Amino acid sequence: MPTLIRVIKSTGRDSNMSNNEKAIEQEIQDKGLTAPRLTPALIDATIDSETYTVLPSGRVTICEMTLKNGFVVLGESSCVSKENFNAELGQKIARENARNKVWELEGYLLKQRLFETQNPMPHAILG
Repeated sequence: MPTLIRVIKSTGRDSNMSNNEKAIEQEIQDKGLTAPRLTPALIDATIDSETYTVLPSGRVTICEMTLKNGFVVLGESSCVSKENFNAELGQKIARENARNKVWELEGYLLKQRLFETQNPMPHAILG
C-alpha cells in the first residue's frame, strides 16, 4: 500500500522558482523580450495543490499536482538503491518533473490561444 507523505496547498507565488529560473527570468526582462510568453509566476499560479506518495518499493516518489482547473499532472522520482532514498529530495525532484509538464501544457495552451486569435474556427461541442 502506498504511503501518503503530505499534501501542500500552493499559494501561487513565485517563491518556488529555482535560482536558475530567477536568473533566466531576469535575463528575459533585461533584454526587453515582451512577446506573449509564460513566466514562472504564471506557472505557479496554475497549481492548486500537490500530494506526494511514496510507492511500496520505498524508492519511488510521485507528485500528484492538481491544477486550478482540476487537471492532474504527475511527476516522479526514483533512486536505484533504497538506502539512498530521501523523502525531501524525492519530493523536490518529483515536483520539478510535474511542474515541467505544466510548462509544456501551458505553453501549448498559450500558443493555441494566439493561433485562434489569428484563425477563428468553430470549437468542439461538449456534451
